[in-house]
Amino acid sequence: SLGSNTGQESAGTARASPYPRSTVERSHVPDDKVSWLVEWRDYKPVEYTAPSILAGPSWADPQIGERDFSPKFNERDGLVDRKSHHGPYEIENGRPRNPAGRTGLVGRGLLGRWGPNHAADPIITRWKRDNHGNKVAHPVSGKNILQFVAIKRKDCGEWAIPGGMVDPGEKISATLKREFGEEAMNSLEKSRAEKKELEEQLHQLFNQEHFVVYKGYVDDPRNTDSAWMETEAVNYHDETGETMDNLTLEAGDDAGKVKWVEINDKLKLYASHSQFIELVAEKRGAHWSEN
Repeated sequence: SLGSNTGQESAGTARASPYPRSTVERSHVPDDKVSWLVEWRDYKPVEYTAPSILAGPSWADPQIGERDFSPKFNERDGLVDRKSHHGPYEIENGRPRNPAGRTGLVGRGLLGRWGPNHAADPIITRWKRDNHGNKVAHPVSGKNILQFVAIKRKDCGEWAIPGGMVDPGEKISATLKREFGEEAMNSLEKSRAEKKELEEQLHQLFNQEHFVVYKGYVDDPRNTDSAWMETEAVNYHDETGETMDNLTLEAGDDAGKVKWVEINDKLKLYASHSQFIELVAEKRGAHWSEN
């Protein structure tokens, strides 16, 4: 079910206006003109890079053409990974070109990197259990109900997987653990002793049996023609539920709230997160829909 969204932005999230946290309207891109293979001479995308990015935070690239900035696209550039999960992307006028097609906007918008911006999404799951500790099955499908840890994003108010950006030089496994700790357990606000205990618990959790749910392009509202989100979503499953019993969920960093959410097809989640969750339910043989 994800196939349709990876090669092309069929969902159109990356073509929605106004651009997030701005009043900027994208140029309209009809469905039949998304693909770069379709010639469109009159295409005039709007140029926009958010002031917060132009201010030059340490995690963001400079503007193309600035002195001393000669990024090595499609490869590892020092500590920054500029490779795409989908193989080489085109460079036009010194700028990377979004492999999924036109979005109606050039520049970087809210994204720090030209080209791929790598994120990691940890999907932490457990079975729903009754007061006696038995798994709870759905009355219609007869399949066991799976729960996952969701956060409510402060920027848009939508429920989401507690993920975040991969730091330069950071291993994906470390990003997954760090982001979960920061957003779902408020690790940044803990005392040194609490942090040590939390680190041990997270180590236990992230050593559980896991699988890569998805790796690649994400149809994200922040995407532009020159910068886009890619993620690696990984499911860590606590089969007995015992590891998570010892962990206290507490919203932190970019999260407004955090809670265990039951998995089903009625979930309305941020960007393409619902599709990741559906793949997890499928893989675990859990309840998804009543049909």
